[in-house]
Amino acid sequence: MWLPLVTGVDGSVSGLLALDWAVDEASRLALPLTLVHACTEEPANQPGTTPPHTPAAHGESVVAAAKDRARQRNPQVRVSTEVVPEDAVTALLNRGRNASALVLGARGRGELHDLLLGSVSLTVAARAQCPVVVVRKTKAAPEGPQERIVVGIADAASSTAAVRFAFRLADARHCGLEAVMAREPPRRAADHLHGTTRSTGPDHHRALLDEALDEAARAHPAVVIRRCVVEGPAREVLLERSATTDLVVVGAEHRRSRVGLQLGRVSHALLHYAQCPVAVVPQWH
Repeated sequence: MWLPLVTGVDGSVSGLLALDWAVDEASRLALPLTLVHACTEEPANQPGTTPPHTPAAHGESVVAAAKDRARQRNPQVRVSTEVVPEDAVTALLNRGRNASALVLGARGRGELHDLLLGSVSLTVAARAQCPVVVVRKTKAAPEGPQERIVVGIADAASSTAAVRFAFRLADARHCGLEAVMAREPPRRAADHLHGTTRSTGPDHHRALLDEALDEAARAHPAVVIRRCVVEGPAREVLLERSATTDLVVVGAEHRRSRVGLQLGRVSHALLHYAQCPVAVVPQWH
């Protein structure tokens, strides 16, 4: 049995976008959906409204409204709710231990409006034990589905989990998958004298790309794959593609000797600036 999708809900616009994305994905994957609201402080009162008696009461109203929205969007999805007396990061990380993925908005109600990404989303994406999808609406976001998922691949060892996740979603969506490996520009002519460029040329990167993809491709034969080796910094290559895709998937290496993880530059840049949802998938070592 597949574990549920889990999404954090707080009534914010960003959270509602994440909720809608999670409902659609739960339907495609035939997964249950769990809505989680964390409450440790009194909610801020809105002008002209009566404050709830307790944070828990406010939380119940938030998850009830979110559940109603989910049912209206797709009544076939099984939805459960939780109001958790913990801070948002702790609540989401705990539930991520038994989730297929966590789906989060880019900013919650308490985040400053000029922030590109809220601290909760960034921290959870760095530390979660399951994939984390961050949904952020941008002015330049593509209108309508692009029928394509992009997965960024560094190498086979650090990208296995991200590749499997991307294939699973592409298969469920019946859409194409573009696997992208970025490589540094050719080195200067002086380096050729030492034979340093042959192992990092396009053929070498295509072989690495094939190695990273082959197992998942055999498991999902219906997925049409486009394999691309592109010259340039990975974060720039993937950011450019985010304008014409439905989801960008990247891996994040976790090592069991560490308590947490600082996101790499590629994941960090995508979470802040991508024009579509971004999935950060942990790769455990």
